[in-house]
Amino acid sequence: MLTPWRGAGAAAGVRSQAPAVAVDGLALSEEAALLLAAGAVGSAGREEAFREVYRRYERRLYGLGLRLLGDAGLAEELVQETAIRIWRNAASFDPGRGSAGAFIFTIARRMAVDLWRRPSSRPFQPEVEVDPTRDDEFDQLVRSLTVRDALDSLSDQHREVLDLSYRGDLTQAEIAHRLGVPLGTVKSRTYNALRSFKRALEERELGD
Repeated sequence: MLTPWRGAGAAAGVRSQAPAVAVDGLALSEEAALLLAAGAVGSAGREEAFREVYRRYERRLYGLGLRLLGDAGLAEELVQETAIRIWRNAASFDPGRGSAGAFIFTIARRMAVDLWRRPSSRPFQPEVEVDPTRDDEFDQLVRSLTVRDALDSLSDQHREVLDLSYRGDLTQAEIAHRLGVPLGTVKSRTYNALRSFKRALEERELGD
């Protein structure tokens, strides 16, 4: 069994930039190419590709696990178990059916539910308290925290305009006055923020 390692990509100096490639006429993102390489059993570059995938997702998965499970040890276990399943199942990744991020977060959400159901996890309280006997409540918690993770992935400027617009209930003109920037800048930031947020949700398999 492969044991995941914290920060392994950084420790090994892995900073490879996978070139854009095409499979069956489908243009692949860098992360999709890396995940395919991590699933290429027997290839010389498989482990290096896995290290890079692990490096890119480790912190985000850990943060999600910490908020969901309420314990650093369980969050670390979520990262490790997710990594093991990526290593074992990367060969089943089909870029035609979804992004690399959607594939990875789907595995992580399933692993989080498994850990939540485990009796030994019950003494720990997640960030939002739910009834451990109600799987639908926990599934809703997973989804809400995944949405939060998508928001956290945005730039500060993009997150700021969405927060002022939706939580602050401000018009774009009011946001421009609040931030001291032209109205056109607010409109551009809002448009780009919504596009980025939609992509982040789709990556986490929560988009339309």
